[in-house]
Amino acid sequence: MNSTIHLHPRSDVHYKRKIFHFSGVVFLAVCYHNLSRETALLILSTVSMAAVALEMVRVRIAAVNNFVLTIFGSIMREHERSSWTGLTYLVLGVLFIIAFFPVHIVNLALLFLALADPAASYFGIRFGKDKLFGRKSLQGSLAAFFVCTLTSLVYYIAHRLMLDRLMIVGILSGLAGAFAEAVPVGPLDDNLVLPVLSSAQLWIIFYVFGGF
Repeated sequence: MNSTIHLHPRSDVHYKRKIFHFSGVVFLAVCYHNLSRETALLILSTVSMAAVALEMVRVRIAAVNNFVLTIFGSIMREHERSSWTGLTYLVLGVLFIIAFFPVHIVNLALLFLALADPAASYFGIRFGKDKLFGRKSLQGSLAAFFVCTLTSLVYYIAHRLMLDRLMIVGILSGLAGAFAEAVPVGPLDDNLVLPVLSSAQLWIIFYVFGGF
């Protein structure tokens, strides 16, 4: 492993990574909305298999890993030097929710992933003094809750969904997003857990409050 290539630690806000994260999720959302569901799934499945294959190779072959670090090191974190990157987990998470959840839930989960995840990370790193789960902080979770709630309210109003129960479903959706961002699920990365877990909770909210 090439230790001479500088990678950012988890304690670094790392703005370039956050911009890349946001841009990547927006790109996936645009593809999802401008292609048929079948085409989007085919492309994401191909990309996911390629990403997983590359990860499995690079953690075993130093030359491949050094090449990846040289190309993508500016948006990677130190812990990804010898483990799978967040981008691979992100693509897998998006593939899963597109395969199994309806469009409004996918849209909200993608918005949570694009907006709430970077917000929680930023406020958690800058102001996170009160820890909840491992590295997750109360301050980061509150930021995620605020962003997810506001995003949900705007989305529900724009699409005229559950307007007679707007505040309660908005708050519950915010809690769902914040919980999905904060709760640890074994060794799985946030970029996989957040879209999948938030989608599952949003499905329950839509089912209970008549959002379908």
